[in-house]
Amino acid sequence: MIVQQEFLNKLKDFGINTYESKLWTALLSRGISTAGELSDIANVPRSRSYDVLESLEKKGFIIMKLGKPIKYVAVSPEEVLERVKKKVVNAADKHTQILNNLKGSEILNELTLLHTQGVEMVEPTDLSGAVKGRSNLYNHLETMVKSANHSIDIMTTTEGFIRKVDNLKSFFQKAKDRNVTIRIAVPITKEIEKTIRDIKHLADVRNTESINARFCVVDGTQITFMLLNDSEVHPTYDSGVWVNTPFFASALKKMFDTEWQRMKPLSVTK
Repeated sequence: MIVQQEFLNKLKDFGINTYESKLWTALLSRGISTAGELSDIANVPRSRSYDVLESLEKKGFIIMKLGKPIKYVAVSPEEVLERVKKKVVNAADKHTQILNNLKGSEILNELTLLHTQGVEMVEPTDLSGAVKGRSNLYNHLETMVKSANHSIDIMTTTEGFIRKVDNLKSFFQKAKDRNVTIRIAVPITKEIEKTIRDIKHLADVRNTESINARFCVVDGTQITFMLLNDSEVHPTYDSGVWVNTPFFASALKKMFDTEWQRMKPLSVTK
């Protein structure tokens, strides 16, 4: 049986390697078969077949029949998918529990102490970095929002506004609960009126027409600004720069304040 390599590669999503994919698809085509037969069909070395079939059995892809010669029965792909999904969920739950148990633990306290002492030794000019990829950018913005004590000022694009609300709304809520002032400047279009209604109880949103920029200033001390127009770059290649510098951040915040006064407050109805 000849199975295209492209098809076998797709089976990696099931969590199996090349030999496992070959033997599993061979068994699916036969329904029931011996290790030797499957080895010949799938072009897998006989010296490896039993180990690979044992691995597939442990993963729930096949069943070994009792008797001699030993034969194997294929489990339906639909059932295999459910088993794999259940395994992934259980593993994720287990790792989540482990990570949750680390909160407040001695090791986390020691790591935090090391970080705090390390930051104290760092020159202010070294507290900066490049952030690559839109996913990483939003992870970093999340960290900034969670650290805010007084203010969060954001200037963004229409598309960026929708993404920020989708990704950061729950963190905006927590910031609001801490009495943090949130202001967002964005070019207003009809497409985002619903999104504005969804967040107007958390943030003051105003229309900006004269400036096209993407940045976030937190507490007038740290900034993340994006380097590219999000409508012209693939999310993978989006990038930004983070700097923790009150000197520059406070200046940019004052410029934002000045521009903010020129923007008209919105009156978006329900």
